[in-house]
Amino acid sequence: MQKISYRHLMAGAAFSALFIAVPAFAQTADTSAPAADEIEEIVVVGTAGAGTRRQDASFAVTTLSSDAITRAAPNSTADLLRTVPGVMAESSGGQNGANIFVRGYPSGGDAQFVTFQMAGTPIFAPPTLSFLENSQLIRLDETVERVEAVRGGTGSLFSAGQPGLTVNVVPRTGGATLKGFAKLSYTDFDEIRGDAWISGPLDDSTGFMVGGYYAQGNGIRDPRYRAEKGGQITANIHHDFDGRGSVEVYARYLNDRGQWLLPIPVVSDSNGKVRAYPGFDHGTGTLNGPDTQITTNVVGRTLNLSEGRGAKVINTGIAFDYELVDGLRFRERTSYLGGNADTLGLVPVEAPTSAATMATRLGGAGSTLASLSYVNGGTAVAGGADAQVMRAGIWEVRKKISSFVTDSSLEWTAGNNKLTGGFYYTGFSSRDVWALGNQVLLAAEPNARLLNMTLTNGAGAQQTATLNGFSSGPAFQVRGFYQGSDYAFYAVDELQITPELRIDGGVRWQRHVIDATLSTSANGGTVNLDGDPNTLYDNSVTRLGENRFINYKDSAWSWTAGANYDFSREIGVFARYSRGNSFPQFDNLREASAVNIADGTGLAAVAKVDTYEAGLKLSTRFANLYATVFHNKFDGLATTTLINNVPVSSNGGAKATGVELEGVIRPFAGFSIAAAGTWLDASYRDFFTGNGAIDNTGNQVQRQPKWAWRVTPAYEVEIGGLKPAIFATLQYTGDRFSDPENNQVLPHFYQLDAGISVDINERVKLAVTGNNLTDELGLTEGNPRIIGGQGTGAILARPILGRSFRFSAAVSF
Repeated sequence: MQKISYRHLMAGAAFSALFIAVPAFAQTADTSAPAADEIEEIVVVGTAGAGTRRQDASFAVTTLSSDAITRAAPNSTADLLRTVPGVMAESSGGQNGANIFVRGYPSGGDAQFVTFQMAGTPIFAPPTLSFLENSQLIRLDETVERVEAVRGGTGSLFSAGQPGLTVNVVPRTGGATLKGFAKLSYTDFDEIRGDAWISGPLDDSTGFMVGGYYAQGNGIRDPRYRAEKGGQITANIHHDFDGRGSVEVYARYLNDRGQWLLPIPVVSDSNGKVRAYPGFDHGTGTLNGPDTQITTNVVGRTLNLSEGRGAKVINTGIAFDYELVDGLRFRERTSYLGGNADTLGLVPVEAPTSAATMATRLGGAGSTLASLSYVNGGTAVAGGADAQVMRAGIWEVRKKISSFVTDSSLEWTAGNNKLTGGFYYTGFSSRDVWALGNQVLLAAEPNARLLNMTLTNGAGAQQTATLNGFSSGPAFQVRGFYQGSDYAFYAVDELQITPELRIDGGVRWQRHVIDATLSTSANGGTVNLDGDPNTLYDNSVTRLGENRFINYKDSAWSWTAGANYDFSREIGVFARYSRGNSFPQFDNLREASAVNIADGTGLAAVAKVDTYEAGLKLSTRFANLYATVFHNKFDGLATTTLINNVPVSSNGGAKATGVELEGVIRPFAGFSIAAAGTWLDASYRDFFTGNGAIDNTGNQVQRQPKWAWRVTPAYEVEIGGLKPAIFATLQYTGDRFSDPENNQVLPHFYQLDAGISVDINERVKLAVTGNNLTDELGLTEGNPRIIGGQGTGAILARPILGRSFRFSAAVSF
């Protein structure tokens, strides 16, 4: 406890020092010559045109250079968003399967209010489908020049009209000089990875870039088989039209998959403290293992869990910008994505319990354990009725997806006025095949072994509870083909009233259309496969029902108005109001049509978000500060959660008020302290879960803490021909709840990361980074497959990844 308090005190002091020091430097520094890379930082996301200085932006935006990305040492694409204030990113699910939450926007998981772009164009139009969120479709590698993230503000007008968070990944492009880079890295959990890129000129006006990465390993949570494998390659050609514009053509191929990391057993004490489950390392343990890698379920379906969760997609696009005549520009951004994004995982459904208790759960009241043995080998399990066992489902979700996006606009500039009008269209599809359930009986241990159980029921009959470890067959199935389209018109006007004051306003009208043909097990009933009531494993196997159809259409207006006032080139303020919309996607409509409420209410409603925000921006040679105050109101929110393999709806409203701070001070050459923090008060209002049975009004919005902050000191110095640098990040995540009912508490925790690098002759760079150096047990999720608390003792929860180190050597020319 003393150690935590000390870290808390030191980090709090550093965080406070940042914001105390900023105004002091603003008063004493020579602001006539600020650092060029800070003042001239250009952002494209959230703007109508080619971009604006971050200091001039009248909305909350965060930019991360390639160096900042390296120092953040993210474990995944979503993990990088931990650096963005107002965003809660959970990357404990591995490279894929992240949960990302924004500014108190309520959702049950995935990334319902997050859209990723590649070179300014959405990579996949729906921000989230069940078992698929945008960050699963893109990886960070050395070909990335920077990442931009806009929260709220103008996001509801541009691109896909995302009112939450829009993240733009900007790739490197070629210039007048031939350049190259290669890096080899290795971790203490035996992952090896290679990154490389090369760029240069094709002629005086045209450049190219090509690069990517390849990696393989078992992962920090080692299942004892090759669970992580794949890579990405990106290429582009960029051409400048003699100062009148440019065109960029790009292509990216991703083929990468990894283990889907899910809750594991931990122990919750009566005082709310959490500790590791006996024999199960909280940072490296996993239920997955050789026993469960390849299995054949009760309906004869064989799966290999090494396929994990990932994507095999190609994404191509073009970005065109040209000044047709003086003052009139045409812009076109188009992209296509197609491929597969599958999910196979071992999904635990309940905490460990005794074999005797499990016998009662499987056979009913009065049932007792007759035998318990390992599937492989057939030997009896030590402990008999007292042995600790648990169940997990082997889930299979196949998705074949496609998305086409085009965004065309004209920008007219006359004097101090700039008017932009545009048209946005996207067509997208997903062909889904799901088979959930398929529960297996496991020993409650890392790399869990499959178990077989027989029992005696209350009437004295002998019953077989499992078949090769399976205690059930498919419980929820989906076969569906969804097609959707959105088309929108938008217009934005920006007026520079005085050199200091700029105002802007805009509107967007969007039409959302979904057509689908699907069948689910919800209307298909169940069957006893062999007709024998004493073989319990196949007594209630679901079957698909008749095809049903979805035809959904709706439209909505979004709008925004903002003002920016610059006291000087270095200090400015802004204020903004915006109305945004979030349309129901495939999964909401699937469940809405099942209960016949696709009439503009419930799960088929268009979620509306009203955002009020104001901010302060300061950029000098010695310090940068960006502070934003916001208030959000939500109506018509809707999600579905699988509870006991049955979709359960949640819908209603919420409100949130928050403060976001980020900045950096540079008191002397080579030294900096960067910090970011969020205070958030987000609660539900008229929000019901459990298909309308539970009123959560007043509860804290799930998975989002009231307090979160991070502090990153860094020091770089030149010694002879060497340039060593050291950096560290201490991050705090406050108390929060895993569920909207606020029954599953996720205690606060700290995470300490650090690294050191050495530049040798400006060509060679050696580095080592460490994540979670204190091996903190920090929970990001409880058990999302139940409603209610888990009590004390053994529970299910998903901790952050344990302590790990990455060593790398890079060379550039």
